[in-house]
Amino acid sequence: MKIHEFQAKQILRDAGVSVLRGVVARTADEAAKAFTELAMPVAVVKAQIHAGGRGKGQIHEYPEQRGVQLVRSAQEAATVAGRLLGNRLVTIQTGTEGQTVRQVLVEEGCDIARELYLGIVVDRAAAKPVLMVSSEGGVEIEKVAAETPEKIFKEHFHPQVGLLDYQVRKLCQKLQINRGSVRSAAKFMQALCRAFVKYDCSLAEINPLVITGRGEMVALDAKINFDDNALFRHPELAQLRDLSEEEPAEIRAGKAGLSYVKLNGTIGCLVNGAGLAMSTMDIIKLHGGEPANFLDVGGGANTEQVTEAFSILLSDPNVKAVLVNIFGGIMQCTTIAQAILEAYQTVGFNVPLVVRLEGTRVEEGRKILGESGVNIITADGLTDAAQKVVAAAV
Repeated sequence: MKIHEFQAKQILRDAGVSVLRGVVARTADEAAKAFTELAMPVAVVKAQIHAGGRGKGQIHEYPEQRGVQLVRSAQEAATVAGRLLGNRLVTIQTGTEGQTVRQVLVEEGCDIARELYLGIVVDRAAAKPVLMVSSEGGVEIEKVAAETPEKIFKEHFHPQVGLLDYQVRKLCQKLQINRGSVRSAAKFMQALCRAFVKYDCSLAEINPLVITGRGEMVALDAKINFDDNALFRHPELAQLRDLSEEEPAEIRAGKAGLSYVKLNGTIGCLVNGAGLAMSTMDIIKLHGGEPANFLDVGGGANTEQVTEAFSILLSDPNVKAVLVNIFGGIMQCTTIAQAILEAYQTVGFNVPLVVRLEGTRVEEGRKILGESGVNIITADGLTDAAQKVVAAAV
């Protein structure tokens, strides 16, 4: 689950991580009032969307307008906010359509002496969280990793112990942080590591992380993602979810117990099992097609779920054909065959449907489909299925 920057900063503030003062505004007048409340000569108006690269992003209606802008008066704050709010911001992470800005964060200015990068993720190979820092703050970390990986420094830490003092000193030495800032760095890094573990985060990223003219370490930006599988432990986080920032089809699928991610291709995929779903997407691309989604109905999907899955797939106007790829282990092929036919009666298939069945009671399942009278393209093997659905989608 993703949250907005202002929400992430409140979590960090409560955890003892140093962040700047800021006020959320949803109208131009509120932005002007926020600037006045901050009582600073300089402030920053920052678009709040679930995407990075806002500082370099562009507003559709105002190409010269960036998602993060410096302002020096209440009137200027109102003008900038007015151009952002209600318009779509296009960044490197949103795609060409962009995302609608519904709120902005008006934040006090900062005396920046240095910009750094800090991020925490789970290193599954090491079975521990890993703290990563770099001197290249304000730059996409993927670019740093690709071009200058030697500028990224890492320290793993145990969830129950946290980041130790010697690890902080080691990182500060590598970043050439002077002694006067080490104490602030220790407080900042260790508090962030504790918050990462406490809230079952999958990502905590501060970019840029700044050292002020007074030598204090401060989070100038903040991005936090939570592990969906652990949200049952944190009911207080549910109120932070912003459904307007999420794909409606993905929300709908989640309510039906389906694992669905919308993509930009033309071939809808309905598969049981995440690994098989990934393989299905790969082989579609191998044969020249583009998957329109990732969809795992799971090993125990019922007729209602399969019907809903078809409804979601066919509601995407980009879908030109659908591939059903089922390996019957726990799920019997007869069950999926009956579900496909019931879904046909309920939803109706307005695009070619290719079905590949293997596994438990496969012959019976194929017979059910073959005798149904429904126009279904059957496939023998995954390669055959991919070739047929790619051809059908043309």
